[in-house]
Amino acid sequence: MTASPAVSWARLALDAPDGLAVVSADGRFVQLNPAGVRLCGRPEQELIGAEAPFALAQDDEAEPLGLFDDGSTEHVTTWCPEPGVRREFAYRAQRLPTDPSLTVVSFRDVTDERQRWRRIAAIARTAAKFARECSLPALLDALASEVMKADELAGVQILTLDEAGRHLRIMGAAGFTHLPDFFDRLLTCQRRGAALRMLDALRTGRPVVVPNRWEEIQTNPGWDPLRSYLSELKWDAFASIPLKIRGTPAGVINVFFAPGQAVTKRRLEFLRAMAEQAAIAVDHATLLQRERDAARREERQRIARDLHDSIVQQVFSISMLAKSMEVLGSRGGAVPSEQVRRIADEVGTLSQTVLADLRAMVHELRPRSAAELDGLEEAVRALVDSTANRTGLNFVVDIGPGLERVRGELAEDVYRIVSEAVHNVVKHAEAENVTIRMRLHGERLRASVIDDGRWCGTIGRNDDSCEIQAGYGLRAMRERAERWGGTVTIRPEEGRGTVVRLTVPLPPVSPAVAAGFPLSDRILDRRTGDWAVLDTQERAS
Repeated sequence: MTASPAVSWARLALDAPDGLAVVSADGRFVQLNPAGVRLCGRPEQELIGAEAPFALAQDDEAEPLGLFDDGSTEHVTTWCPEPGVRREFAYRAQRLPTDPSLTVVSFRDVTDERQRWRRIAAIARTAAKFARECSLPALLDALASEVMKADELAGVQILTLDEAGRHLRIMGAAGFTHLPDFFDRLLTCQRRGAALRMLDALRTGRPVVVPNRWEEIQTNPGWDPLRSYLSELKWDAFASIPLKIRGTPAGVINVFFAPGQAVTKRRLEFLRAMAEQAAIAVDHATLLQRERDAARREERQRIARDLHDSIVQQVFSISMLAKSMEVLGSRGGAVPSEQVRRIADEVGTLSQTVLADLRAMVHELRPRSAAELDGLEEAVRALVDSTANRTGLNFVVDIGPGLERVRGELAEDVYRIVSEAVHNVVKHAEAENVTIRMRLHGERLRASVIDDGRWCGTIGRNDDSCEIQAGYGLRAMRERAERWGGTVTIRPEEGRGTVVRLTVPLPPVSPAVAAGFPLSDRILDRRTGDWAVLDTQERAS
């Protein structure tokens, strides 16, 4: 005997926690349970006969799975019960077997859930952009766009303090058009009595939220210079979130909320997380710029030392020889030919040395042009000639065949690594002899700079690799190699001295190059990491 249900199925439908609706063939509500009415946010009498948001076609495919989806075959739709309010429903639909003109739909509210997914994805995408973007404005523009899209905001501005910490500047924005004199107008508003609430966030280091901000701006004459610009977007509430670098405010994210949006605790939590991302980007860019400035100063100082130690002294010697010729000529008598020949030989030798030094310095200052026009081997040999003339070091240069394959930016980076290694020998090693070797082994370039001087690193605990007290130059060597998938190792040489070894894979030769296109016409596509060849028309343009 079949037991009767404890509760009637009709009662279960009325008391179900999820929404249930019956929808007609033309897509209109016929019937809803109480949960469905609550989810839709409108009186039942307004919903019956109103257009439902559900797609009922049998061949509709469920929404593709996202990163955080669990494999459900639910559809997702949007429902706006009133202006400014947007809900997202996940639903399943099935035709009634007893009446195919009607469809029963079960649905639930997934607005908060999907909002959380979008925020997590926005943080992840921003982190990915941070890893590959070189331009701070481009990165902050992308971050502002992610914030705006994730929370469906009206607009976002990211402002940072200048290096002096006195003036704000817009470094990223989404939603608003560019206004060249924005800050001039903003300061005019402040002078006219308008309160700039973002300054409160900057001063206190805490978020500032202002409900109904647009209504306040509309009625305050102090905002006249910016009212037309701020009215480009439909917004209501305003929030300013400080960017903090090591506890010190360094800028703000200004957020303009669409009408009807509530400034919830969870939303502020997301904005704080994105503010942290922006602060990391600003801090990274600032530190990188300082490091580059320090490297430029060091390079200028090195060039000044090289000029003083070699070229200036040699030119001074030439001037002294010229003076001695002047003295000999002023005596009025015949000048012995042997003395003239000896002085002329010395002037010629010194002139050739100065010319070699100048050429090498040009190679160092323009390594890419040197590598492309004269080849990597010629650039390295010019560096060796200059360094030997200036320092008295004995060099052995051993370069194998096929080095002409190393061109363009790769040649520049290889040259810079070798140059930095030689510079470190001169500066630190107190060496007498240096050997430079460069060889192609299959599809890899291997180079080494070996000296017989003093080891300047400290030995690691687990192997013989060194933990160099690395400055910018040594870090730059490794970064240049890693850019091409290569490595730089620095170890003590057996007996005495140091060996710097570079290994870097060569870019593959494309079929077009093998067919006869010159290597100089190959370019690196940084998006894909592939090498391409410009066709004749592109080269001509």
